[in-house]
Amino acid sequence: MSKVSIMIVDDHKLIRETWSFILGSDPRFEVIADCGDPEEAIEMARAHHPNIVLMDINMVPISGFDATEQIRKCSPQTKVIGVSMHSQPAYARKMLQVGAQGYVTKNSSREEMVKAILEVDKGNKYICEEIKNIISEQLADTSSDGPDFQSLTEREIQIIHFIKAGNSSKEIALQLEISLKTVEVHRHNILKKLKLKNSASLVNFINSNPSLY
Repeated sequence: MSKVSIMIVDDHKLIRETWSFILGSDPRFEVIADCGDPEEAIEMARAHHPNIVLMDINMVPISGFDATEQIRKCSPQTKVIGVSMHSQPAYARKMLQVGAQGYVTKNSSREEMVKAILEVDKGNKYICEEIKNIISEQLADTSSDGPDFQSLTEREIQIIHFIKAGNSSKEIALQLEISLKTVEVHRHNILKKLKLKNSASLVNFINSNPSLY
């Protein structure tokens, strides 16, 4: 039986080396490439056409979302599994929307990562247990007054991430190469969707819910 070829994309060298060692030690898998640059990852996927790409979503200069979309265009047979520290279901949803077949968090076990790779390689979609449990909890909360996490857009999630890192609206505008007014509109929409009154309450909410973003 042929091995499942894997490419690992993560901007942390230690993570790449760890997963290369773990997966390379499994006779079912072959790690054929790894890199820490999303643009390089697109070119490597075009050259090697791996069966599976493990894609970290938080990278620069382009995000894992954009890299996934480009890889799916240049190597349609390659299946992508998003890998992130974020357990917010909105990230998983966005990855699936841009063409990924799976999503696991960095809290996932080795056994779950292996399961995700095998399921996705067979053509199935895979969402890790941590995300599924959070979705179940959110669905169980039938209160109409609660925050509407699911309607947050990819850009709004990006901006929340910058706010959490302590960036001002002006700094966010420069980082994302958008106008200050656009950032303020996004911040207003975030407050509305999360049912918060002002920027101070947004910062408090983010700091009080570190696992969400």
